[in-house]
Amino acid sequence: MSKPERTAVYPGSFDPITLGHDDIVRRSLKLVDRVIVAVAETSTQTKSSLFDLEERVEILERVYKGEPRVTISSFEGLLVDFARTSAAPIIIRGLRAVSDFEYEFQMALMNRSLWPQIEVIFMTPDNKYTFLSSSLVREVARLGGDVTAFVPPTVLEVMVARLGPSVADRSRAPNRVSRARGQADDRGRGQAVDRRPRASGGPGFGPRVAAIPRNPT
Repeated sequence: MSKPERTAVYPGSFDPITLGHDDIVRRSLKLVDRVIVAVAETSTQTKSSLFDLEERVEILERVYKGEPRVTISSFEGLLVDFARTSAAPIIIRGLRAVSDFEYEFQMALMNRSLWPQIEVIFMTPDNKYTFLSSSLVREVARLGGDVTAFVPPTVLEVMVARLGPSVADRSRAPNRVSRARGQADDRGRGQAVDRRPRASGGPGFGPRVAAIPRNPT
């Protein structure tokens, strides 16, 4: 008798997907048979988003075109409801730093209270990606910084088309790159890297959580 397929959901905003996200997805396939990369249809990023929901889904489909065990989907509402209807009793969450754990732990307990069969797996990205977040990559790119080392090649192509060649060629705008990274580093100490919502469920209470008021950064 064959074992049932193990399917996991990896939720997020993925605006854009970074190499840190990609590292988690591909390593997750060592633990489960199939991964659903679930793009949250929420509104907390409307003003700061780089790509809309349909664009993010399309980009992800291109990134994982050659990987049949990865499927892309969008969702809204409760993450546990999406996981249940997708027959995916496992949620994958990435932890970049110790500061992420308390919030993620609380959300894992909430998800389990809503669906006792759910399991949450916390994974850390490769060391070289621990500082990465979609919001930081967006900020650096918008200020003209080179994000070649931060996103998959397919994503880089789309970002060049959207924002111009400076995001992929350090030599075109060295001063802007330096300024962008400096500003991003400064903000990263306070908000760009750590924009996690409070437990009260304010803006950004997105796909890390059980309930989504309407997108993670």
